[in-house]
This record gives sequence, C-alpha cells and structure tokens, in this order.
Amino acid sequence: MATVLSVSGSPSASSRTNRLLRHLDRRLAAQGHEVIPLDVRTIPAQALLGADFRHPAIVEATELFARADGVVVGTPVYKASYSGVLKALLDLLPQYALAGKTVLPLATGGSTAHVLAIDYALRPVLSSMGAAHIVQGWFTLDKDISVHEDGSLSVAPAATEALAQVVDQFSTALGRRPVLAAAG
Repeated sequence: MATVLSVSGSPSASSRTNRLLRHLDRRLAAQGHEVIPLDVRTIPAQALLGADFRHPAIVEATELFARADGVVVGTPVYKASYSGVLKALLDLLPQYALAGKTVLPLATGGSTAHVLAIDYALRPVLSSMGAAHIVQGWFTLDKDISVHEDGSLSVAPAATEALAQVVDQFSTALGRRPVLAAAG
C-alpha cells in the first residue's frame, strides 16, 4: 500500500503522545502500510536549534518526508500550540516537503480548551508546506490515555473509536492518491 511517516513531536521519551502514535502505527501496519516512526526528540538539539541543514539527522529526516506517501503528525499541545521541537523540525524541511502527501494531524493535551490547536495552529503550517490532503485530525485528552507499568497502553473507549475512525479515513485517503505518470 503506502509508505507512512509517523512523526512524534513530543520532547519526552515517555510521553502519551509518542505512545499513542506507536499504538496507531500498528493499526496502519495491519492495514498493509509501511510505517516509519520518527521521534523528533531523537534528532540532536544542536542540529535542530542551530538550523544545521547538512547534519546527517536533518538530511535523513528530510529524506523520510520525501519518501513518504502520507504523514501522521502527532504533538502534545503546549500553550495552545504544537510543540517547539516539532516546529523546529518543520522549519528545517523544504518549503513544500508535504507536496502531494496526505496528512493526519493528531494532538494530545490536558484540557479541552486546547482542542482547536489542530485547526488553528497545526493545520495552517501543514497546508503551507503543500499537503495535498489534510484529513480530519483528532485531539485526545491525556486522561483518556493510560500507560501501564508494563509499558502497555490503553485508550478510553470513546477515544479509541474516534481515533480508529480518523486513522481509517487517513488510510482510505492514502489509497485514493493520484498516481503520477512517469516522465518519459
């Protein structure tokens, strides 16, 4: 099927956002997609904050975006916006790094007061980067995501149903991508 880049914009190794993305990655993989996880926090801070476009980790991230048919972007919401590490990475990508791609924006946060962060903070940036199709995103409350001592994850039933729906819509949209004719 399609190659999906699953980008976690969380600065924390133990974040609910990251765990939720990896949980959803398994659903996409079960639907036949090749899923490539990218945790922005693993990119060296000096490369991100120093805007080192030639750093191997930045070059690799840029190549992963270029290779992907679809991109899932997950972020915790801080102060009504997406994370700073995600912003730092997006700023280093080519202007149209999402051209021709289907994108699924996801966010997590502690309060429903931040639910519009996807539409008012994240979606405009993704659109400005040329995304061909930004499917309906989803905001999941932190309280609906439980991480157990063994590292396993459980998601509240209502959130599970909503997430399954947006992931499945994303998967369907990937299947509708126009096939570009080879030049020649």
